[in-house]
Amino acid sequence: MSIPAFGVGTFRLKDQVVVDSVRTALELGYRAVDTAQIYGNEAEVGQAIADSGVGRGELFLTTKIWVDRYSRDKLVPSLETSLAKLRTDCVDLTLIHWPSPGGAVPVAEFMSALAEAKVLGLTRQIGVSNFTIDLMKQAIDVVGADAIATNQIELHPYLQNRKLADFARSQGISITSYMTLAYGQVLKDALMLRIADKHRATPAQVALAWAMQQGYAVIPSSTRRENLQSNLKSLDLKLDAEDMAQIATLDRGHRLANPASLAPLWD
Repeated sequence: MSIPAFGVGTFRLKDQVVVDSVRTALELGYRAVDTAQIYGNEAEVGQAIADSGVGRGELFLTTKIWVDRYSRDKLVPSLETSLAKLRTDCVDLTLIHWPSPGGAVPVAEFMSALAEAKVLGLTRQIGVSNFTIDLMKQAIDVVGADAIATNQIELHPYLQNRKLADFARSQGISITSYMTLAYGQVLKDALMLRIADKHRATPAQVALAWAMQQGYAVIPSSTRRENLQSNLKSLDLKLDAEDMAQIATLDRGHRLANPASLAPLWD
C-alpha cells in the first residue's frame, strides 16, 4: 500500500479540540493524520504536530484541496497556503476533495495542476476523493493510474461500495474509507455487537478491522483518548471468513455524505 492503512481523521474537529485530538493520537502512536482545507483546522493540526515532538519524517500527512481552488491558477497557491498552516514544506498526500461542482473546472485542468504540485515538490503523492468510476477513468486519462495513490470515499458496513472498490483495485489504486463507523451507527448494530463479543472486541474495532482486511485504509477520528487508544487495537484484530460474510449482508447503500451541491451521480 502506498499510504498507511491506519490514521487519525480530523473532520468536524476545530480549535483546541483538534489540537488535543491530534496531539493525543500522536502520543498514542498514530503516525498518519488526515485533514483538509475546508475543515478549517490545518493550522491547528500543524500546531499539534509541532507540539508533539514527533519528527516530520515519521509522519504521513494528508490534506485535500477545496472545490473553489481547482483552477490552474489557484490550486498550487492554495496548497502552498496549506503547507504554511501545517508548518511543513511538503505533505505526503494531496487529494481533490470532491468532483468540481457542475464540472465547472474540467478534470484535466485540476488533475494536471495537482500533478504539477507534485513535480514542484509540494506533495509526495496525489489522489482523489468522492470520485465515481467515470470520474476516476477521467483522472486516469490525465495522469495515469500509477499516479493516483487513493480514492477516499464513504465506505462502511452499510455502504460497501463494492463496484467502485473493485474498479479501483483493478487499476492498482487504493481505497481510503471515511465514515467507517457510519457516524456511530455500526456501534449499535446487533450483528456488529455479536461479532465484537465473539472476539472480545468493540464494534468500532470490528468495523475498522473489516475495512483493513479488505485492503482499505481507515482514518477514524475521536476527541476521547480512550477511543483513540481502543481504535488502535483494530490493527491486531483478525476477523474470520464467517465474520466477513456476515458483515457483507449489512450493505444497503446507506449513504450519509451526499451534499446536493457537491455529490456526483454515484455508482
